[in-house]
Amino acid sequence: LLLTTYYLLLTTYYLLLTTYYSVSKVLGLSSALTAGMILVGSINGGQASNLCTYIARGDVALSVLMTTVTTIGAIFMTPLISKLLLGAIVPVDAVGVAVSTVQVVLLPIVIGMLANAKFPKVVKKIEIFSPVVGVLCTCALVGSAVAQCAEPILAAGLTLQLAAAALHIAGGLAAYFACKPNYSETTCRTVAIETSMKSSAFGFLLAKLHFGMFLVRVPSAVSVVWMALVGSSMAVAFRFLPAPADE
Repeated sequence: LLLTTYYLLLTTYYLLLTTYYSVSKVLGLSSALTAGMILVGSINGGQASNLCTYIARGDVALSVLMTTVTTIGAIFMTPLISKLLLGAIVPVDAVGVAVSTVQVVLLPIVIGMLANAKFPKVVKKIEIFSPVVGVLCTCALVGSAVAQCAEPILAAGLTLQLAAAALHIAGGLAAYFACKPNYSETTCRTVAIETSMKSSAFGFLLAKLHFGMFLVRVPSAVSVVWMALVGSSMAVAFRFLPAPADE
């Protein structure tokens, strides 16, 4: 598990960032859109990856572990990348990014753990409603992000759509083939889904609050949609292509 986590962090914070930057340059995206692409690459994996892994008959426990690791990693890596890399491209409030990351990523984890430890009976009663609430909140976030960036999205045209699609597809492929020599097919599929699915709504929030240029948030708004499309497509494909019995 530790080695698998290492592969995930390697693909998330080095290989993918390099890929996203290269894709942005090849497609001729502006500096603001390029910064937005890299921002999406620097954030943690989305919780929807756990559901997609379940649909794909992957290793759900491993998926949850990797989501947790990248979520904790985002507390340090997202502000660091924003300061060192994105700060050289567009204006960014790195301290604000760090504060928001703690508020959005760390605090919910701490509150959830404390609530489960101190009030397990209450948590047990309300947890059955959590998936529905999560889906509704996600739909609201996606709709809000796309609506706020509708004009820039249309103005960017097909180029931005190709870049956003490539972001998630390249993430999945890079993770899958990086793990292939050393891991089972089930593990490779799990890591591929986890790496391709980013918490794009969180990226949109950071871009909106702490980046000086409006266009930085546009890739996150487009990524929200492509993340769901690519992740769910992978889940369905893997479900109907059973992994070899090599465990």
